[in-house]
Amino acid sequence: MKKFFTTLSNIWKIEDLRVRITNTLLFLLIYRAGSFVVLPGVNPASLNTQQKEGIAGLLNMFAGGSFSRASIFALGVMPYISASIVVQLLGIAVPYFAKLQKEGESGRNKLNQWTRYLTIGITALQAAAYLRSQITDGQMLIANPYFTVLNMFVLTAGTMFIMWLGEKITDKGIGNGISLIIMVGIIAALPGALISEFNSRNSGAGGLVTFLVEMVALIGVVMFTILIVQGTRKIAVQYAKRIVGNKQYGGVRQYIPLKVNAAGVMPIIFAQALMFIPASVAGLFPKAASSGILIALSNYTSFWHNLLFAVLIIVFTYFYTAITVNPNQMAEDMKKNGGFIPGIKPGRSTAEFIDGVISRITLPGSIFLAIIAVFPALASLVGVNAQFARFFGGTSLIILVGVVLDTLQQIESHLLMRHYDGLMKSGRIKGRTAIPAGGTGQPVI
Repeated sequence: MKKFFTTLSNIWKIEDLRVRITNTLLFLLIYRAGSFVVLPGVNPASLNTQQKEGIAGLLNMFAGGSFSRASIFALGVMPYISASIVVQLLGIAVPYFAKLQKEGESGRNKLNQWTRYLTIGITALQAAAYLRSQITDGQMLIANPYFTVLNMFVLTAGTMFIMWLGEKITDKGIGNGISLIIMVGIIAALPGALISEFNSRNSGAGGLVTFLVEMVALIGVVMFTILIVQGTRKIAVQYAKRIVGNKQYGGVRQYIPLKVNAAGVMPIIFAQALMFIPASVAGLFPKAASSGILIALSNYTSFWHNLLFAVLIIVFTYFYTAITVNPNQMAEDMKKNGGFIPGIKPGRSTAEFIDGVISRITLPGSIFLAIIAVFPALASLVGVNAQFARFFGGTSLIILVGVVLDTLQQIESHLLMRHYDGLMKSGRIKGRTAIPAGGTGQPVI
């Protein structure tokens, strides 16, 4: 405990770090306050703020509850994430964007602009769909089409303002602005879910012993998730000696840390999007809703739903890793800098070796990711409240763990830079080293 208070004291002594943490908290407070501001022309008393399921529940979780409250921040940062992914994919398929990714800072600035323009377009489309599907005529205080046009502008401005807050947190705060905004939105639902589960168990559904068992299980799942997020396979790289003037460069051995889960949380998001299709088909075609296959796939606790979900996660993990990790580029950069892997020829042989290592470590990484993704369904089957079960795995837990590790790493780097002790007695905190989104410098969550 003494070590903990000493660390807090050291953090407060560093003026730059103190200012950055204060700025971050103020920006996040602005975001949370704005999430309770209802769209103009909407009757707040008529809104249904109950827990949503399916794709609406996922969007509501990312938006910190703003989606169900018809807030000006209802769309959250999802349009920006979608735009970032599109720009990242364009960097693989379109030569112009591939060239920008290799142009350094100027290329990243141009990709930033493209991402922002695309975000505006995606937000406008999603705003129209949101107003049409989530706001009924009885909830409107302004007649259409004025209501739709007005709030399309408001929702688009809200998303762009969140983007601006994220950039300010990255520049003036402790970094990872967009990631922190998503994390705060997710963690805002945790106290309510925890209290609801406690009251449910305390009233007789298993008792407090069951609640304590659930908390121990949650800690175990968090520890397991940390292992997956931080797991790396190090490849030794030797650099040749070079004499420049009177100084010697190179001649040292370094390591390339290949992530066991290089794809992050994206495979789960992609797989969840596909798993919502059966429920959507059942809603559009009532006669088909009685089909046994649709019923099984629409029930997120069924065996076939979770089996297909796990298979999709494994497939998307390989797919996303393949498009984001480029062994050829890594081998080329290594060769330019006079580096080589001991026992492997530079160039094509090095690229093939790295590709083989990535393929081998991706398999256990994808399987463990699938296991984490189905934990919420397993928790629901054993009687855990659906709202609280979401924190036993899936998208929310991986994002929370990853962002917390990144934030602690940022704070520790400030401490070590000024010759203070780190946050741990031994070793260093490792972040996710997340893959940038479309060259923007923001991690894809």
